[in-house]
Amino acid sequence: MARGPDGQGGGAGFSLADQLFNADSVGDLAREYSVLPGFDPDAFQQEVLAGFPNLGLLERLDWIATCVEKRLPAGFPAMADALSAAMAPELDADKTDDDFGRFIHAVPGILAVRHGLETHRDLSLDLIHAATKRFSMEFYIRPFINRWPDETLARLDTWCEDENYHVRRLVSEGTRPRLPWARNIDIAPLVPLRYLDRLYADPTRYVTRSLANHMNDLSKVVPDDVVPRLGAWADSGAQDPKEMAWITRHSLRTAVKRGERGALDLLGYHAGDVTGQLRILTPQVTVGAALEFEIELCAPSDLPVMVDYRLRFKRPKGSAEKVFKLKTAKLAKGDMLALSKTHKLKGNASTFTLHPGTHGVTVQVNGQDVANGEFELVAADPST
Repeated sequence: MARGPDGQGGGAGFSLADQLFNADSVGDLAREYSVLPGFDPDAFQQEVLAGFPNLGLLERLDWIATCVEKRLPAGFPAMADALSAAMAPELDADKTDDDFGRFIHAVPGILAVRHGLETHRDLSLDLIHAATKRFSMEFYIRPFINRWPDETLARLDTWCEDENYHVRRLVSEGTRPRLPWARNIDIAPLVPLRYLDRLYADPTRYVTRSLANHMNDLSKVVPDDVVPRLGAWADSGAQDPKEMAWITRHSLRTAVKRGERGALDLLGYHAGDVTGQLRILTPQVTVGAALEFEIELCAPSDLPVMVDYRLRFKRPKGSAEKVFKLKTAKLAKGDMLALSKTHKLKGNASTFTLHPGTHGVTVQVNGQDVANGEFELVAADPST
C-alpha cells in the first residue's frame, strides 16, 4: 500500500513513522555519530525520541537532522567533513535491486540543502554523491536542480557513468517529473531524457526500475514522446531483450490503463474485432462483499489479448472510474475465452470511499470496450 509522508498506512494502528524511527533505529544512528569528538550518543537519543510524538515521517527526519546539526561544527565545510566521517558503510554493491537504504541516513542530504544550497553547491553535491550510496538522495538533489540547473545537470551527466549503481539510479529517480512526496522540479520534463538514453541499457534492475517509473511519469505529462523512445531503445539492441520488454511494460502501465493505442501496439496487443458477453453474477452487492462477473470473448482471428475491467463508482458528485487488470492471454480464432472475477468492495479502504447506488463494469480488450454491465451497491447493515 502506498503511504503518504505522514507515515500512516497498512491498517488501523500501523505507523510507518514508528516502524522506521524508534529507539532501535535512533540508537543505531547515535552509535554511528559517536565517532565524532564530543558526541554524546545517549543525550542525542533521548532528545530525538522526546521530540517524536505527533510528528509524521518526514517531520521526524527533519527533527533528527536538527538534533544532529546542533552537535556538528557550525560552518558547512566542517559540518560536511563531520557528516562524511560519521557515514555508515556503503550499501552492498553486489545487490541489484530493492536496496533503498535506511531513512535514518537521510541526514546528510537534509543538511546539504539547509546549509550548502546557496554558498557551497559543489561541496554539497559531493556530499550527496557519497550519501546516496547509503540512502537514496532523490529528495535532496531536486533543490539543487532548481537552484543551479546547469551546474547540477552537468554533474548528473558524470553520475550516469558512476561505477556505483545507487549513484546511477539517483540520476533517474532525482529527475522524475512526478516523484512521490517530493518537491517539484522546474526543468522541462524532456530534459532528463539525455540521461535515460544512457541508463536504459543499465545492467542493474534497481536502475532500470527507476527509469521505467520515470517513463511512466512522462507518459502522464508528455505522452506522445514515450512510445517512440521506448521503441528506439528496443531497436538499438543495447539492453537485454527480456529486460527491455520488462522496462517497456512497466513504463507503459498508465498508458495501457488509458487504452492508448500506441502503447498497446508496442506491447503487441493490437486492435481486433473482439466480441464479449458479460454476465453480472451479483446484481446487488453489499459494501464489504464481492462483485462477481464472467466474460466470454471470441475473435475471428488469432490475437494476443490484454483484458482489463473498469469499475465506475458512484460518487456524491458524478462518478469515478478505476482500471483493474484481469488477464493476458492468446485468443484463438473461433475459440471462446471464458474469464471470471471476484472483486471485493471494501468499505474501510483508506484511499477510496464507497457510496451506495448504481455502479458499472466495463470490460476492455486491447484498449477497446467490448462489454458493459451494472450492479447496485447497497450499504451494509450496521447491526450485523
